[in-house]
Amino acid sequence: MISNEKYVDELVKVYNQHIEMEYADWSKNYMRNQFEFLGIRTPLRRKLTKQFFNEFGVPTKENLESIILLLWERSEREYQKAALDLLIKVKADLTPEDMPWLKSLIVKKSWWDTVDVLSPHIMGHLFTAYPALISQCADQWILDENIWLQRSALLYQLYYKNKTDEKRLFHYILKRADSEEFFVQKAIGWVLREYAKTNPLAVKEFVSLHELKPLSRREALKNLK
Repeated sequence: MISNEKYVDELVKVYNQHIEMEYADWSKNYMRNQFEFLGIRTPLRRKLTKQFFNEFGVPTKENLESIILLLWERSEREYQKAALDLLIKVKADLTPEDMPWLKSLIVKKSWWDTVDVLSPHIMGHLFTAYPALISQCADQWILDENIWLQRSALLYQLYYKNKTDEKRLFHYILKRADSEEFFVQKAIGWVLREYAKTNPLAVKEFVSLHELKPLSRREALKNLK
């Protein structure tokens, strides 16, 4: 097995062959100039990453953290996306011992495009597999001053459907219902809109009984008559 640094360097070589500056500029503007981009469109990036995994293998659990963090440190956003693709591929191997560095991905280079994968797909999986983590992590995140931890706490149940812990979800929302942060307001509306597909009456009642920001309320009721 090549070194972790060499593994990432090989992926960099692959990505560098597909730079598209015009799309890189568009992507940077779309993401409000938060990050640099190579300009690799998502379908192509996923194809390249899949081919790379086939050629160089998927990192072992022993090397996973180091490789993910190396990818996260790179300036171009495509490398964080590659890290997320890798995490989704190996999420069954993640354990509570991985939470400290996984949490660091939420609070470093934070934006909706990474948090909205990490929260429902990675944290949501771990919290189902290891329910004790919910009180240790999510219950603390909703109280944290970091808006991305708040958003992650709100969204980890996004796709739980009838397995949603409704009491906890509504409790979290009320903790942040008066937030002035766009990304928190939007998360509240999104998770309520998604849960309404499973329990529309509960969402209608909750929204009618509690004062939510207009954006949250509008998003929550978007598909309800």
